[in-house]
Amino acid sequence: MRSRISKLSLSSLALAGAILLAIIFVRPIPKASAAAPQNNSAAKQSTQADTKTDTKSEAKPAGKSSPAQTPAASGSIEKRVEDFLRKWYAWGPDFQLKVGPVKPSPAGDLYEVPVVVTAQGGSDDAIVYVTKDGHFMLRGDLQDLSGDPLRETMRKLNLQGAASKGPADAKIVIVEFGDLECPSCRQLDYVLRAVLPKYPQVRLVFKDFPLETIHPWAMSASITGRCVLQQSSDAFWKYHDSVYDNQDLISPENSYNKLLEFAVQAGASEDKLKPCIADPKTQDLVRQSMAEGKVMDVTSTPTSFVDGRRMIGPNQEVLEQYIQYDSAHPAQ
Repeated sequence: MRSRISKLSLSSLALAGAILLAIIFVRPIPKASAAAPQNNSAAKQSTQADTKTDTKSEAKPAGKSSPAQTPAASGSIEKRVEDFLRKWYAWGPDFQLKVGPVKPSPAGDLYEVPVVVTAQGGSDDAIVYVTKDGHFMLRGDLQDLSGDPLRETMRKLNLQGAASKGPADAKIVIVEFGDLECPSCRQLDYVLRAVLPKYPQVRLVFKDFPLETIHPWAMSASITGRCVLQQSSDAFWKYHDSVYDNQDLISPENSYNKLLEFAVQAGASEDKLKPCIADPKTQDLVRQSMAEGKVMDVTSTPTSFVDGRRMIGPNQEVLEQYIQYDSAHPAQ
């Protein structure tokens, strides 16, 4: 489930609709020298002046940055991007926008510009690309056609220590970044309960990604889940499903007792659970999982990677499409 800011605006900032893969024209910043048209005599004088300075231009040492690559130009690109996005999405003073720093993109002919927007206690981020003359902006994912992006994505995912079920040597792996208080994650869990029995060759890995700003007991649920997992993988999955099934019964006030109750019912020892829950190292494990999600540009839950393909939300049709394709086309 997205944070409130994501729903209000960063479905826009994620730019999944309006400017996904679309090229957007950003008006050039007017220059004083271009403010008025030149008459013929002025044009001649300008040509003569340019001729006199040609030798100086040619003498410029190789490797010097062009004006479009200077820090001042970078600043103007950041300002231009911010002005455009604020106007396009009607982001007023209640929205804090951080744009930049500008850096070269892997594509070579574009600048990569990170954008972070914050409002009402939530935030989200995206990357936009700007042509080096500052005239065009586009939003999309740059893909290196010379490699295997799905395999590279899977290599970035650290699966050690995470809850998992299914064959350890599975060729098809689903990695879910989830939040136990998230209603959309509960819907995905119901989808997985229906789908996974049909595909015993699939391995499911659950990674903690509690959205603390909008889900007050999500972190507690993740911490308790980590402690259950330390005792038994089977107990963890029973606890995992029980929490989703009983989300409506859990509140910030009763979460500790309720979560403990579900953990014990799943088969975990209460005597071992309590010190584990109180141990700061357990929360550190959860935050490490969250940090890994952020590296993977996870900004909402559930976000899953099916053999490296990103899937946001509980979409059974897409999930089975991915599984069936990879079952018929095993990786080489």
